[in-house]
Amino acid sequence: MKKDIHPKYGQCLITCACGNKVKTRATVEEMKIEVCSACHPFYTGKKKILDSTGRVDRFMKRFSKTKKLKNRQKQGKKTKKTSSPKPQTSKKQKLAAKK
Repeated sequence: MKKDIHPKYGQCLITCACGNKVKTRATVEEMKIEVCSACHPFYTGKKKILDSTGRVDRFMKRFSKTKKLKNRQKQGKKTKKTSSPKPQTSKKQKLAAKK
């Protein structure tokens, strides 16, 4: 077996954004995390929204647009006019039309 190919495995201090600190063993000396068992909603039973990229806002914005369209349709207002699809013609029919 080769020597000195594995990283050092020693004491590690894990620090959460909520301030909770945990000592364990790992290949690094210090880790910083955003959510731990002391502040995660699954373990605490508290409802907490972690929205760092605005996903909830974007979803609500999209949802409100569809809600507005449904309300317009209920009121009888015309939304967008859609044209009827053109009948599909086969290659044989196109060639026959050219002759």
